[in-house]
Amino acid sequence: MTGIDRRSFLRYTAAAGAGILLSPLGAEANQQGNTKRSSSNELNVALIGAGAQGQVLLNACLKIPEIRFKAVCDIWADYNLRRASRLLEKYGHKLNSYIDYQEMLAKEKDLDAVIVATPDFWHAPQTVDCLNAGLHVYCEKEMSNTLDGARKMVLAARRSGKLLQIGHQRRSNPRYIHCYEKLIREAKVLGRITTVNGQWNRSVQPDSGWPKGLVIHPSILQRFGYRSMEEYRNWRWYRRLGGGPIVDLGSHQIDIYNWFLEATPKSVLASGGTDYYDKKTHEWYDTVLATYEYETRHGLVRAFYQTITTNSSQGYFENFMGDQGTLQISESGSRGGVYREPTAPEWDRWITLGYLKAPAAEPKKTAADAVLDVRETLAPPQHELPVKFNDPYHKPHLDNFFNAVRGKEKLNCPAEIGYETAVTVLKVNQAVASGRKMTFDRNEFRI
Repeated sequence: MTGIDRRSFLRYTAAAGAGILLSPLGAEANQQGNTKRSSSNELNVALIGAGAQGQVLLNACLKIPEIRFKAVCDIWADYNLRRASRLLEKYGHKLNSYIDYQEMLAKEKDLDAVIVATPDFWHAPQTVDCLNAGLHVYCEKEMSNTLDGARKMVLAARRSGKLLQIGHQRRSNPRYIHCYEKLIREAKVLGRITTVNGQWNRSVQPDSGWPKGLVIHPSILQRFGYRSMEEYRNWRWYRRLGGGPIVDLGSHQIDIYNWFLEATPKSVLASGGTDYYDKKTHEWYDTVLATYEYETRHGLVRAFYQTITTNSSQGYFENFMGDQGTLQISESGSRGGVYREPTAPEWDRWITLGYLKAPAAEPKKTAADAVLDVRETLAPPQHELPVKFNDPYHKPHLDNFFNAVRGKEKLNCPAEIGYETAVTVLKVNQAVASGRKMTFDRNEFRI
């Protein structure tokens, strides 16, 4: 839509970027005034795609020492490209700006890595070209809007010998790592996991607009795969370009299902539709409910997931439920806790080791608190997670990527893991379209 004026648009986007802080590199680069690397740890980086997600990643990168941006590429020259370039220059990064990423690759010969934050349908060609150019790549999720594209990315990473990190950032979140390594694998506080559920509910949102004075020329739009500004600004809803909310939102959480269960699903049944928005401009489903079946080494697990884009009730979270306890976790730091079943062994050891916090003392019971029905189970007390996390959500994942490039760490979400998640998630849209339960062949997850 075009129903917002330039002033409102600029005011909104300026506010969105207000949290960006000066990185240690900024002052250093101002003092040096040249392109020499100040240390062996310094990395030269380019950003392809400086829109909303690119801005989020840029914000996180500016909090990471020894990252020097040498180039930014975006087809919206009059807004995204100009905004990102001016910001980086303000903080001491000497860089070049490009509309065409291939021109950038041809001219920039001192790069170590590229961050790809473009719409999903561009991920595969851009990532493959960057890998073939000898560069390490951090690519936003979803890995690709097609499995063929995702497969090409895996093969290009193997062939080039370069690193490819997929942006499932929860895999580097210290709270999630703690829950997986300490609570699930070591302490096994949940017992046998039998059920998982999760959701990402989001309130009604108008389509993204643009100021009339900042329209991309039709020839540029067509050159890069868009039929109109409407399509460019709202690409997630179009089948050629993205995968809809189940991919855009759900893949973050369904990726955690695979990770914590240490398995890939054997089937999925899904229902959904474009129930609220205009089908002409919202080709993908605005509401999806999916049920996965996982065959784990401990037995069958049923995992439910929903994404609703018409109401934000209860936000987003993942619940892992076992016969001895429940873990609720969310990327939002304000949400999360572990609940012991009344019949489970005591957790005193894990509290002593610092894996869990002891629950707050319960208030004294009164007659009014009595159980009214013998079938009712009293809610177990909440054990809080001991790990606090206040950094930008994407920073630890970018840290992991850059440290892997330096040879100091292993990737937390390499191409093969990203591919498994893409197979898991993209099958949901197929299941909705078919109206039947769909099975996975184990070979689907392998390349």
